[in-house]
Amino acid sequence: MTAARTVTVVGASLAGLHAARGLRTQGYDGRLIVVGEEHHRPYDRPPLSKEFLTGDGDPGEGLGPLALTDPEEEAELDAEWLLGVRAEALDTAAGEIRLTGGRTLRTDGVVIATGATPRTLPLPPLDGVHTLRTLDDALRLRAELRAGAERAVVIGAGFIGAEVASSCAALGLDVTVVEAAPLPLVPQLGEEMARVCAGLHTRGGATLLCGTGVAGLRGAGRVTGVELADGRVLPADVVVVGVGVRPVTEWLEGSGLALDDGVRCDEGCVTALPGVVAVGDVARLAQPGTARTVRAEHWTSGMLQGDVAARNLLAGSTVARFDALPYFWSDQYGARIQYAGRREPGDTVRILEGDPAEGGGFLAVYERDGIPTAALGVDRPRPFMRLRRELARAPQPAGR
Repeated sequence: MTAARTVTVVGASLAGLHAARGLRTQGYDGRLIVVGEEHHRPYDRPPLSKEFLTGDGDPGEGLGPLALTDPEEEAELDAEWLLGVRAEALDTAAGEIRLTGGRTLRTDGVVIATGATPRTLPLPPLDGVHTLRTLDDALRLRAELRAGAERAVVIGAGFIGAEVASSCAALGLDVTVVEAAPLPLVPQLGEEMARVCAGLHTRGGATLLCGTGVAGLRGAGRVTGVELADGRVLPADVVVVGVGVRPVTEWLEGSGLALDDGVRCDEGCVTALPGVVAVGDVARLAQPGTARTVRAEHWTSGMLQGDVAARNLLAGSTVARFDALPYFWSDQYGARIQYAGRREPGDTVRILEGDPAEGGGFLAVYERDGIPTAALGVDRPRPFMRLRRELARAPQPAGR
């Protein structure tokens, strides 16, 4: 791979951009192509569910504060940008990527960074029903929230759903969040801490309904309500479906890659096919010392994996491994939630600062056999970051 003259990055978002940067930083001076399904240059997605929805600014062609690059950096990157086109197939034997419109790219190396797309529900296609993943999604949703909407129903109380609900509440809408599970975020935070964070909805003025699914929508042409599985009907002017995402891998079927809710990779983002690596939401990485694989849908992972994948792609083998501690954050109802580490079911939780029962900020640590495995902070940014650094330096206990 060291003699490659063309590397194609498929996916023009955070992970793909950082892989392209990594290639140049590590001395790759060949042809670099970046393919993106959206017409936009790379931009930051986390603000879309938060301050972008509640703000008034028009990102414009330059994307404003959302932009992840500027003209000077793009000139240094010296990449060919193919935007508004989608990869439809990968033929590694022929060294080709087929794009929409019949165009074929010849390439020596491939970085798969196609990310994820929102999961949907079997609901009728009514106006006023949204998912939120892209800038265009956010622009459409923001326009409707400002067009006289009074009642919003958010389906799904994961991080995106909670952030959208928080933004809707901040705009003065009557907000109801519907969650099929008995309690949201239990897989990520454990029941005790998930219950605490669920309380933010009430504190922020939203109604959280757990333990019931959605049976259908009401309305003719435009949504007027959400029918729940228990028979209740929630009036709605706007509905946002936030029930998770699925990795974009359809275009890789038949390529010879192992696809399993993502692209299976080793610990260094390297796939089983020569000259092909994967990064970001689409990549499912092997976990050191275990038989497990993990797909991390977090901003920090997408950013950091790019450099590791670029190094291994250029070396032609796995010379670097991605071992960064998982980290994510979420802003909801004026509170910042931060989490780092690898909590396992059965880990205990201990409060280090604050009192969750009082509804304020706190810092908690998860432990396994007395050894810290993860940290959770609500409105405790400085002590949380100290604890996060300690976790990153400390040896982690074996998984269960």
